Amino acid sequence: MKIKSKLLLGIGFLFTMIIFLTGLSIYQINKLNNDTKNVLVANYNSLDYLRKMQLALDNNILKSENEKLFTVNLELQKQNITEVGENDLTNSLVQNFSMLKINASDSLISVRVRKNISDLMLLNMQAIQRKINVAESTADSSILWITLAGTICFIIALTILFNLPGNIANPIKELTESIKEIAAQNYSQRVHFNKHNEFGELSAAFNTMAEKLQEYRDGNLEKLMMEKKRIETLINNMNDPIIGLDENKKVLFMNNMALKISGLSAENVIGKPVQDIAMNNDLIRTLVQDLFDQERDQKPTNGLPVKIYADNKESYFEKEIIPINIIPTGEKEEKKIGNVILLQNITPYKELDFAKTNFIATVSHELKTPISSIKMSLQLLENKQIGDLNLEQHSLIDSIKEDASRLLKITAELLNMTQVESGSIQMNVIACDAYEIVEYAVNANKSAAEQKQIRFDIQVAERLPKLLADNEKTSWVLTNLLSNAIRYSYDNSVIYINVFTENEKIVFSVTDSGQGISPQYVQKVFDRYFRIPGTKKEGTGLGLSISKEFIEAQGGHITVKSEFGAGSTFSFGLNSLPNAEEIAK
Repeated sequence: MKIKSKLLLGIGFLFTMIIFLTGLSIYQINKLNNDTKNVLVANYNSLDYLRKMQLALDNNILKSENEKLFTVNLELQKQNITEVGENDLTNSLVQNFSMLKINASDSLISVRVRKNISDLMLLNMQAIQRKINVAESTADSSILWITLAGTICFIIALTILFNLPGNIANPIKELTESIKEIAAQNYSQRVHFNKHNEFGELSAAFNTMAEKLQEYRDGNLEKLMMEKKRIETLINNMNDPIIGLDENKKVLFMNNMALKISGLSAENVIGKPVQDIAMNNDLIRTLVQDLFDQERDQKPTNGLPVKIYADNKESYFEKEIIPINIIPTGEKEEKKIGNVILLQNITPYKELDFAKTNFIATVSHELKTPISSIKMSLQLLENKQIGDLNLEQHSLIDSIKEDASRLLKITAELLNMTQVESGSIQMNVIACDAYEIVEYAVNANKSAAEQKQIRFDIQVAERLPKLLADNEKTSWVLTNLLSNAIRYSYDNSVIYINVFTENEKIVFSVTDSGQGISPQYVQKVFDRYFRIPGTKKEGTGLGLSISKEFIEAQGGHITVKSEFGAGSTFSFGLNSLPNAEEIAK
């Protein structure tokens, strides 16, 4: 039977039983009401009439008001004849009352009248008793029928209550469990509803779906394995090391190149926690360090080259950790399922970079000798040791001297840059006097400032502690900042030099009143070879980059603040001697 038919039949049967029980109750109550009404309407009224006639006799029938009361109630009694024999007794009462009115003093007639009243009262009382018995029988019968019908309805309703929900809910529950099994990829799950209803049709459709899913999985498993082999082959033949981790940081795969550079074998790493492998392998520990730093909210080192000894030489790799995130089918939230560590071999580029650095260093070093010879020859010419010079020759010597100084500065910057790029910066960190560094930088730029009539405003805080720094390189940095400030300042302007303490560091600040730096270029001025587009000032674009490397190599920091059209402020801070000693402890 269909579920819809079951529901209609069950609910319809309950509705029919309710109607039947209601109709039976109405019928029985109405029947009992009629029996009760018969007692009240007929016999009770006769008794009331007879009682009033009895009262009129007792109060002297000769009185007109009593005679009238008797006559009125006698007429009412004549109209309320309901019982067998009541009519004869009423007629007898009428005759005797007529005789009593003629001969009121006859006591025998009065006795007969009273006897007629008593007989009528007895007759009605017996009728009342009989009708009460009938009403009681009707009430008992009503209670019996209503109780019987109610019990039957209750039993049927209880049966429906216990069976109908189960017939619907149990198949749904079984179907739900089966769907969960299918969702868990248990495609062998089947549902068995041997019923000719909607659930039977649903189970047949569900079983068909499960069979097709199982066939699909079995049919595609070989294809999936083939694709897996292809991907593994592709990964293993890549020249870049690749390591795959799952969401629990267990090793899913390591290609041949990764196994080669780490000195590990696949059977010893696949399926094992990477932290366990890292405990005994320095390279793996370096590669996965960023994963654990990210969990501790520490700054990752992604982007820094990793030096690895591979192929009997030092090799350089760029490390990239790629998180693998997916949105599972049927869900909306993204879920992380692992990470891939990719190492890109940049050794050829590093070798080219080293070659470039060595070439620049060699060329710069070789250029210093002829440039120095040119400057020496210019000094001889200026000292007039080989003859007097005319004004045009003096002008040419000044021009050659300026160009030679500029070339010497460029070669010095290139040499410093090669030290930075090769990582061979040699720092001679000692206790230095901040005022001496300022004095050296000012003297070095004094001539250039006088040519543009620029004045230095120097403010050095009192009782400055010694700073721990490389005197030569720190002086070079301040000299370079002053040189840039002079270059970009207007004539007859002022350059402010401030030295003060801040957060246990000694800060050097150089402020000019030039044109400033456009906001989009402020963060790029420390990049190598960067020059602000459109500027006509000469330079290599290396000075600020070298300054940044020198300051950071000493544990300091360098910053710039600029307001376009109003000038710039370059500042760098280095550790003071007390702070440095505390760090050493």
